[in-house]
Formats: sequence, C-alpha cells, structure tokens
Amino acid sequence: MKTVLRKTYLYIVACIVMLATQGCTISYKFNGTAINYDIYRTIDVGEFPIRAALVYPPLQQTFENELLDAISRQTRLQEVDSNSDLEMTGEITGYTLTPQAVGEDAYATQTRLTITIRVRYTDNKNPSNSKDENFSAYRDFSSSEMLTDVQDELCQQICEELVDLIFNSTLGNW
Repeated sequence: MKTVLRKTYLYIVACIVMLATQGCTISYKFNGTAINYDIYRTIDVGEFPIRAALVYPPLQQTFENELLDAISRQTRLQEVDSNSDLEMTGEITGYTLTPQAVGEDAYATQTRLTITIRVRYTDNKNPSNSKDENFSAYRDFSSSEMLTDVQDELCQQICEELVDLIFNSTLGNW
C-alpha cells in the first residue's frame, strides 16, 4: 500500500513540475544578432563594386554572395531592393599583394593578400546606428606558389572573415 501511495505521490509531483515548467522556456541565440524583428524586417544589400587598383573580377560576386548568405542564414530579415529598414552598400577598395618574409637570397618567401572593403550601413529606423567603416582581412601564402593557383581559395577565406567582421559590427551590434 505504501509503495502505491509513494508512486502516486511521485507521479503527481512529476506532473506538477512538468506543468509548472511548461510555460517557462530558456532561449539562447548563438548567431550573435541583436535585431528587434518587431522594428526591423527588411534589408537592402547593394552591389560592392571593385574600386581597387588591382582587380580580380570574381571577387565582387564572391563577397556579395557570402554577405547575402550570412544575412539569410543568421537573420530573419527579408532582402529587398528599396524602401528597406536597413541598407548596406559599399565598395571593394583594396586588393593588395605585399612581400612578408625574405629568404637568404633576398627574395620574398611569403606573400600577403589583403582585401579591404568599405561598408556604408544605414539604419533607416534609428540613424544613430548608421556607420561608414573600412574592414580588412588577409591571408599569407608561399611565394613559391602562383597567385592564380591559390587566389580563389584565399579570396573565399578572406571574404568569409570580412563578412563575419561586417556582420558583427552592423547587424550583430557588437
């Protein structure tokens, strides 16, 4: 008899705990966004033309695709062409190669590819959040390799880093 009462008691306690905690949920967001979706619903991402002295034509498309993918993956903002709550425009202002390490024969053994992007972020709902910033990222590669052999991979890696920096500074509100 005591066993039946004990089981019934535990069952009732378990039900009460489940009902009490059912209305309480703990929610964590790991995407780093600080967007109030009651206020911000749309974003207009413009083109980022290449304005650098050295031009690598696929870079513009690679960067724009990476930026749009990050926004769609990490936010619920709808991408529109005009009359948006947020706007992001800019240009690729730098694409430079610089020697980094010099070997015994006075030739570079490492070369650095640096990409710089200027971003104009406009918050049409709260203009004090708007900003105009430059972002740079780089990757080093062995000078024994031809740039044409590593360029696509390096540009992809650099664009991913730049998009993270831009996202954190603008939509992430860090």
